[in-house]
Amino acid sequence: MNHKAYEGSYQGEKAVWLQYGPYEAVMLPEIGGNLIAFRDNESGYRFLREPSESEMEGFKENPGVHGIPVLFPPNRYEDGEFPWNGQMYQFPVNEEDTGNHLHGFLHTIPWHVEEFGTNAFESFVTVSIRIDKDHPVYRMLPHQFTFRLRYALSGDGLSQQIFIRNEGEQEMPCLLAFHTAINAPFAEGSTADDCKLKLTIGKRWELSNRMLPTGQHQPLSEDEELMRTEGVSPYFDEMDNHYTAVPQNGRNRMELSDSRIGKTLVYDVGTSYKQWMIWNNKACKQYFCPEPQINLVNAPNVDLPAEEIGLFGLGPGEIWEETARLYLK
Repeated sequence: MNHKAYEGSYQGEKAVWLQYGPYEAVMLPEIGGNLIAFRDNESGYRFLREPSESEMEGFKENPGVHGIPVLFPPNRYEDGEFPWNGQMYQFPVNEEDTGNHLHGFLHTIPWHVEEFGTNAFESFVTVSIRIDKDHPVYRMLPHQFTFRLRYALSGDGLSQQIFIRNEGEQEMPCLLAFHTAINAPFAEGSTADDCKLKLTIGKRWELSNRMLPTGQHQPLSEDEELMRTEGVSPYFDEMDNHYTAVPQNGRNRMELSDSRIGKTLVYDVGTSYKQWMIWNNKACKQYFCPEPQINLVNAPNVDLPAEEIGLFGLGPGEIWEETARLYLK
């Protein structure tokens, strides 16, 4: 079997490459710890949207719509304001159209490679970032913490393990999402018309013209009901939508089926993610982003029960862990 883990380059960027059997994955530690590629080379499948050589400069400027970017804290915060435990943090307003802060601080900065290697069961890489008082992120999010990400390839696809530990003396917010960019279709020779999407959504949140939740829900359309049940095209409409997550059969997941090849890509995420965002770039018929998200968009500014909107923190010394997996069935 072809099991490897090694340092190399990807489009000129420092990378850790993983290989296991037919599978291959690429991690970019210096660009936000982004797992930029997951492929089945025997079948010609590319599951994640990767930047082409001509797109690399744009990707480095905005690394949010390729691979699996880490959003911490995720999505939008009104006027960049983030109230937490009686204090008001001011994040930069980086989305001019809405006047909001967007996507947090970890997907654009370098991460540290802790280890990579192989064993009998997998090829793996672990990267981490430690925020202390000297780190630039601390000025905006004044908490000391370690965030560790481990990706592994095996015969069971791609696994993701998340570890966050609060190393400060105050409770810190633990708000997280992944802006996972899925190719649809992912197989050579297939088209968007061959693809069907299922997603474990519940209710749709109403969003204002600033893309912030009003606290109200909207009825699901007929196509959204299909997305929740038997499946529908991921491009049935232009989507930049926010939903509650409602696990089915004990799992929180996205399923993308390709009727031409008779295969389904499963993105199984943990039940700590209480929300989904889904964005398909104006129904582009090339890729979409099913984004598992712990918290409601703008959660610290929303007057709803913390448990309902996934607004939680870690006390001093506390650890939060979660797992996810991408695999074919």
